[in-house]
Amino acid sequence: MTVGIVMLIHEAVDRAEQVARHWAAQGCPVVIHVDRRVKRDAYANLVRGLSDFSNVRFSTRFRCEWGRWALVAATQTACEQMLTAFPEVQHVYLASGSCLPLRPIKELEDYLARHPRTDFVESVTTDEVRWTIGGLDAERFTFRFPFSWKRQRFLFDRYVRFQRRIGLRRRIPAGIEPHLGSQWWCLTRQTLSAILGDPKRRVYDAYFSKVWIPDESYFQTLARRYSSHIESRSLTLSKFDFQGKPHIFYDDHLQLLRRSDCFVARKIWPYADRLYQAFLEDGPSKMSSMEPSPGKIDRIFSKAVERRTQGRPGLYMQSRFPKDGFENGKTCAPYSVLEGFADVFESLEDWLAKVTGARVHGHLYGPDRVEFTGRQTLYRGALHDSAALRDYNPRAFLTNLIWNTRGERQCFQFGPQDNQDISWPMATDPNAQISVISGAWAIPLFKSNLDFADIRAKAAELQKIESEHLAILNSQHTKAGVRIWKLAEFVEAPMEPLQTVIDEIGPRNTRRLTEAPKMVDLSGFGQFLRNLKNQGMQPYLIGDFPVHPEGPERPKNRRRPYLVR
Repeated sequence: MTVGIVMLIHEAVDRAEQVARHWAAQGCPVVIHVDRRVKRDAYANLVRGLSDFSNVRFSTRFRCEWGRWALVAATQTACEQMLTAFPEVQHVYLASGSCLPLRPIKELEDYLARHPRTDFVESVTTDEVRWTIGGLDAERFTFRFPFSWKRQRFLFDRYVRFQRRIGLRRRIPAGIEPHLGSQWWCLTRQTLSAILGDPKRRVYDAYFSKVWIPDESYFQTLARRYSSHIESRSLTLSKFDFQGKPHIFYDDHLQLLRRSDCFVARKIWPYADRLYQAFLEDGPSKMSSMEPSPGKIDRIFSKAVERRTQGRPGLYMQSRFPKDGFENGKTCAPYSVLEGFADVFESLEDWLAKVTGARVHGHLYGPDRVEFTGRQTLYRGALHDSAALRDYNPRAFLTNLIWNTRGERQCFQFGPQDNQDISWPMATDPNAQISVISGAWAIPLFKSNLDFADIRAKAAELQKIESEHLAILNSQHTKAGVRIWKLAEFVEAPMEPLQTVIDEIGPRNTRRLTEAPKMVDLSGFGQFLRNLKNQGMQPYLIGDFPVHPEGPERPKNRRRPYLVR
C-alpha cells in the first residue's frame, strides 16, 4: 500500500524542502502547495531543488490566510492532483511544511495497510468540543464571516454582533451535520474521491466558504457522509496552549517527541537542527509495534499549561503581575508577624529564634531601615536594608523575601510606626500568621524622656494608626490567621499567648513552655496611662490596665479553705 503526502507550505521553505525530500526518497508521492505569499525566488528554488524526484508535483498556488477558505481550496486542488497523478495511492496524508516525520515511512505504510478502510480524521460535533477558542462554536456554522479575523478584526467583531442582534441564521445544507477537528488528517482514496466528486460539492463549497476556520470543519464534516469507518483522531502530534495557539517543538523536546509514538509532529521550530537531524538524517528508531499515543505526553502538556496560567505560588510572572488577584498565592510559604511583642519582652529575637528555629527579624518595615536578622545590610535575593528601596514596592519586598528564603520560616516585628502600606497585602495573604498585642506601642513612650505633651500627641497618633490597622485585620476580606490581645490582658497571663504563637510558628518540639523571655519593667506604667487619660488621651486599645499591677494588699488572717463532705 502506498501513502501520498499533500504538503501545505507557507514559510520556512528550506526546511519544507528537506522534509519533502525525505518523504519522496522513501517512495511516497508528494504534492506540494506553496502559499502565493511566498516569494517567487524561494518558490523557484524549491521547484529546482526537488526536480530530481519524479514523484513530486506542485499544485496551483493560492494566497492563504488563517481561518479562510483558501486553505481548503488549496487542499482540494492538491488532493485532486494526487489522486489523478498517482493511482496507486490508497491513503492521502495531509501535512504542513513545518511537520516532521517521527517514525520510518515503512512503519506508517504498514500501519495503514493494517487499516485499509479506515479514515484517521478528528471529527466531533460542536456539542462535544471543548477546545474551541474565541467563543464561536455552533455560531461558526450559522453566521457568515466575510471579513478576516486577523486583518479586519474590528469589522469581524462588529459583523458577528450585528448577526447576533438581528437573529440572522444560515441554513445548513441538507444531509450534513457540522463536525470539527484537527486540520491534519489521513483519508482513504475512496473517502477523499467521494468528497471531491460529490454532486453537491458546489453547494457544500459555497456554504463552507463563509464558515469560520473551514479547514477545521470541511473534510471533518464530509468524511462523516462517505466514510465506512472513522477513527476520530489524528496521526499527527499537534498540541495547543490555553489560548488555542499551537505549541512549537524545539531541540529540547527530542525525547518527548519520541515518547509520543506518533508518525508526524507539528509545529517544529525551523531552527531546531537537532530535531531535523535526529529524525531525518540519523533515522528514527524503529517502533513498528507501537500504536500512536499522544496521550502519553498529555500530562506534561497539562502541567505546562498549568504552570503558564497559574505559575508557582508566590512567584510573580510578568503576564499576571499588573493584575491584582491573578497571582497564584501572594507568597510562597507561611510566615509570622509579631506586633508589640518586642515592646513587651527584652531580647525577644534571640529567644524566639532559639525556641522555634525560625529566622527572626526585627522591624522589616521600620521607618529608618530594614532590620534583617543580625542587622545585615544585604540579605538573600540581594535584598537591601534601604527603607527607600523597600518602600518603592513594599509588597514585592515581602514576596521576594519569602520566596528567596523558602524552606525556612520567617518571622518579623511590625508596629504602628512601620510602613502601613503592607497592611492589606499581609491581611489578605493566607500564609500570614499575625499576632498582635494592641497598645504595646505605649511602652516605648513610657520609657522615653520626652515632654509629656509630646508623648500625648505621639500616643494619639500611634493609636489612630493601630486602630486603622486592626480594622483591616478584622475585615471580612482578611484571609490571614489573626490573633489579637490587648496589652492589659496579655501582661496578666503571658504564657498561654506565647505558647499559641510558638505553636503557630512551628516549634522544634511539642513540649510546653516552661520559661518566657524577660518582660520589661512596667512599674509605674499604670500611673502613666492614668496621666494620659487625665490629659485627654484615652488609650482604649491597651485595655483596663491597673494602676497597681500587684493589686491591693490582702488581709493576713484569711480563713483556710475546707472540704464539705
